[in-house]
Amino acid sequence: MFGILCATVEELVALRARLDVDAEPETHGPTRVWRGRYAGEPLVLAQAGIGKVNAAAAATLLLGLFEVSALIFSGVAGGLDPELPVGAVLLAERLAIHDYGVMAGGRLTVTASGVIPLGAPELEALSPVPEAVSTTLARLAEVLRPQLDAPVQLGGIVTADYFLNCAETRGQLHARFAAEAIDMESGAVNQVAEAWGVPLYVIRTLSDLAGEESHLTYPQMAQMAAHNSALCVMALLELLTVDASIPQP
Repeated sequence: MFGILCATVEELVALRARLDVDAEPETHGPTRVWRGRYAGEPLVLAQAGIGKVNAAAAATLLLGLFEVSALIFSGVAGGLDPELPVGAVLLAERLAIHDYGVMAGGRLTVTASGVIPLGAPELEALSPVPEAVSTTLARLAEVLRPQLDAPVQLGGIVTADYFLNCAETRGQLHARFAAEAIDMESGAVNQVAEAWGVPLYVIRTLSDLAGEESHLTYPQMAQMAAHNSALCVMALLELLTVDASIPQP
């Protein structure tokens, strides 16, 4: 069973419009979950809410209560790479949380999330996803490029519990981690997926270039980005359920 997660209302609306799910959700604490099917196979769609805590809680709920065998996280992200335009689709082949670590002398030394930070090595690079996930995402990129009027590529995403509206920090994160985007959920869901030993597929569409002004309003960009991400989720589901050459979760 697939567990599909999103954070915002715009992302949820775009996904529900394309998925065969129940009209009314189940409510489990802060998480709303819709049961549905794709190509005859059961799935669940959850609106996790924004931020690492909400995302990790929702992912754990889908894994523990609904016993999903794979997670898909879809939605929007802020761009870090100035070469990627708003609307570009990023498929995460590298992930990390970058606001966890040791604060001393007015400086945060970032370490891998979940370890005791004192004495831990400084985080220098994002962690690669499993090879099978990366291979599937590469196939997905090939499928999507002729369909979308926007760049589609594999890349790195950093996660933190803040909305980035600072060009200086954007440049620093892009240079330090070779990351293309920043969000508030993916790294946390990845930590949960690793703990449960299930694959996670992260699809993010850039709704803005973090810290830059745009001629579009955020709601306009978020709706466009959510639309692109939802189309990508449908293409991924088809690959995972129809293409026999792709390892099944």
